[in-house]
Amino acid sequence: MKPIEFRCNLDGPVIPLPHVWERLVGSGRAVLALRADYQEQLQRAHQELGFESVRFHGLFDDDLGTDHSFFNLHRIWDALLGLGVRPFVELSFMPAALASGRATVFSNRANVTPPKDWKAWAGLVRGLAASAVARYGAAEVERWYFEVWNEPNLRSFWRGTQGEYFRLYQETARALREIAPAIRVGGPATAQNAWITEFLAACERGHTPADFVSTHHYPTDHVRHVVGGTRAQLAAMQRDILREEAQDARRRAGDKPLFYTEWNTSADGRDPGHDEPYAAAFIIRTVLQASGLVDAYSFWTFSDIFDEQSFPSHEFHGGFGLLTLHGIPKPSYRAFQLLHRLGTELVMPVDGMHANVAVWVVRHGSRATLLALNSAPPDHDVIAARVAVHLATAASVRGATIERIDETHANPKRRWLELGAPEYLRPAEVAELDAASGLRADPHPVTRDETGIQVSIDLPPNGLAAVTLELADQPPGVSHG
Repeated sequence: MKPIEFRCNLDGPVIPLPHVWERLVGSGRAVLALRADYQEQLQRAHQELGFESVRFHGLFDDDLGTDHSFFNLHRIWDALLGLGVRPFVELSFMPAALASGRATVFSNRANVTPPKDWKAWAGLVRGLAASAVARYGAAEVERWYFEVWNEPNLRSFWRGTQGEYFRLYQETARALREIAPAIRVGGPATAQNAWITEFLAACERGHTPADFVSTHHYPTDHVRHVVGGTRAQLAAMQRDILREEAQDARRRAGDKPLFYTEWNTSADGRDPGHDEPYAAAFIIRTVLQASGLVDAYSFWTFSDIFDEQSFPSHEFHGGFGLLTLHGIPKPSYRAFQLLHRLGTELVMPVDGMHANVAVWVVRHGSRATLLALNSAPPDHDVIAARVAVHLATAASVRGATIERIDETHANPKRRWLELGAPEYLRPAEVAELDAASGLRADPHPVTRDETGIQVSIDLPPNGLAAVTLELADQPPGVSHG
């Protein structure tokens, strides 16, 4: 097999790699955050993946009762803060008592109409903010972010006009600032990178604060017309489309912080690919390509404890989550675990080009991590590849390990299928699948000559690997491994 070659100067220039993907993660609707298993999974994701804040729909839904009392909401916020996670406060949807119509979304019938009384809406927002300040203090609440609504450019989520959304935003932002002058508020929280320019212009006309711009994107957004379901749409998508959309959104957002408060490998909550190694490779490529473009990049969602359509029963049902119903890490979870361990110095450039294979090198003190993947959209040609990376450096290598995610590594769905795809798991099966999900660090041979370090990696289709090098500054040896 002829190797695919990449080269970089490990001792050369680096650019910052802030972990913007850790600033925020999405989750199922607000009321689910009262569940013990939700909180346990969030704690694990916070500790192992570094997620700092969590966002959810439904803070004003009737099942939480926030139009009458903030007690349940405070229990949620107490739990999050107790785990070391801050709330990212999405203000949605409309309480039935304030709603101007009956249109709803999701299985819990969340109301998506404008308020029938704008003063009452503003009063509700003021009450919520005042309760937060009274309970947690202004200094804490002013470290949170408040986002107005969810995807108002889609009729499914907003039955008003664009102008009515801009009024909703204005009323909300002013109400929040009346309670805490330094509170951070933003929007338009749109799908498909929409309304950014119009939103900022409306804020400027109305002298309305906008501390950040938020929007969403999924790789299937522009191929929804393709027949044949999600797999056919993913096969038809433009490669690296999310990077291109982020570049355009960055330009339109100007100097405002740009937050993507939703993204995933597809917008289908029953996509089998969410549970498979393909998702891990897609996540690594997408996150690293977003470096320098976005200020927060929130994956949707951390858990399959999620009931927008209906509550699932099968462990691997294609849900959005990084963790399954029982908290078993998917390949996507392990991808974020690899990302979390990375340093913050991205070595640039890495010279080499291939349609399916990509390589990044990240430094952290005396450690360097080489991330390599071999992936393509569904129904595209992707075959096993041997990757050869030459790292020009004066350093020697004290040791090297490799961690893999592919069909036979960190892939619990494969073992679940071998068990007969049981709908309801016994505790012993949960433990077995959790073990099958784990990353394993194995010794990996590398060589060294007078020009630097050579690393060779064999990658199966839709596989990725992280090779971690422990470096030493003493004169290099001849070889290791």
